[in-house]
Amino acid sequence: MKKVGVAILGLGVVGGGTYKILTEHREEYKRTHKIDLVVENVLELRKERALALGVEESKIADNIAVICSNPEVDIVIEVMGGVEPAKTFVLAALNAGKSVVTSNKELYCKYSHELEKTAIKNHCGLFYEASCVGGVPVIRALLDNLQGNKILSLLGIINGTTNYILTKMSHEGASYAEVLKEAQKLGYAEADPTADVEGFDATYKLSILSSLAFHTKIPYTKIYREGITGITVKDIQYGKQMGYAIKLLAIGKNGDNGIEVRVHPAFIPVEHPLASVNDSYNAVYITGDSVEDVMLYGRGAGALPTGSAIVGDVIYCATHSNYRYSTFENTKDAAPGTKFIENFESAYYIRVNASNRTGVLAKITSIFSRCGINVAKMVQEDGSDSAAVPVIFVTHKTKEHSVNKAVEELKAIPEIAKVAAVIRVVS
Repeated sequence: MKKVGVAILGLGVVGGGTYKILTEHREEYKRTHKIDLVVENVLELRKERALALGVEESKIADNIAVICSNPEVDIVIEVMGGVEPAKTFVLAALNAGKSVVTSNKELYCKYSHELEKTAIKNHCGLFYEASCVGGVPVIRALLDNLQGNKILSLLGIINGTTNYILTKMSHEGASYAEVLKEAQKLGYAEADPTADVEGFDATYKLSILSSLAFHTKIPYTKIYREGITGITVKDIQYGKQMGYAIKLLAIGKNGDNGIEVRVHPAFIPVEHPLASVNDSYNAVYITGDSVEDVMLYGRGAGALPTGSAIVGDVIYCATHSNYRYSTFENTKDAAPGTKFIENFESAYYIRVNASNRTGVLAKITSIFSRCGINVAKMVQEDGSDSAAVPVIFVTHKTKEHSVNKAVEELKAIPEIAKVAAVIRVVS
């Protein structure tokens, strides 16, 4: 039976979950895969944490050199998060001839070109299923099962924290601030939630997924990003009345005119499969030219779901000697000539607070007309002649730049107290 030595860098939530799976399922892997996965080292400065998990003291390392020099270690699992010191440690492991499995989306998104080049040079495997969408096997699907397709688009809910917050706001009517505090208490959101709520986390993941899907490097800097901090319960309720659910979506499209990649809140019809993806669950809705529509759904985070993806990569690495790398030239920047669409098309939900006076609507619709925007729906609340009342418009598909221009012109109308919300609508 083949023995495979494993080292884990970091025993936090995910690292601890991974250790638990590897040790508790060791006999099962012997039986089903004919491999003996042995945790030979853990890198953890808080020795008491490792001891509490049952790690032998002799296997606890306090520096990466111990692991790189250990001939019994074949695969290094990096679950530290962040760029440094994770990047330094991963490069050290690869240069020592160890294959690497990582869950670190920021590191892989920003430096996959450097990591992959080092892996190739040293004939090592580099695996990253757990970097995107937790336990959902979306990367393996894109690398293997869907290779017979030209992927036309992917639409995803790929951040569990924001999906939990928006679900709670939608179902319970609680404010963003209230739900964020609850999410932080439950451990769904960090003390500093910026990476999640401002869309950075989803942007890193979309960079990885869209690069795989479209067979070309999609740097995260090319992705339009907008977070959920401006979403209000009021707009969620108006959206519900119109048949929409609110989600933070990661959108990638590969069309004849170029590649479109964006992360932002959006209304989607309640009958769309993604509308029922709630709480911390994630899903990716993929459209291929042959397979048509495929949706992958499951836990997007957590110790055991993410650990499941990590251990899946470890087993794959241990049972496959012919390592595979990117299907495109993996460079820091996009390939020359790659066209990115910034002035993308979408429908829009626009809410303004306007004086309830004769002629105001005519001014608004005149601006829309000049900007080439056609209105599909309009809702106006009752109010007194002097009161600023909500007026809601849902447009037909139009260009992003046209809407931005219209919004600036609306803000200049004295009768418009505020352009309160602009939310894209995805059909």
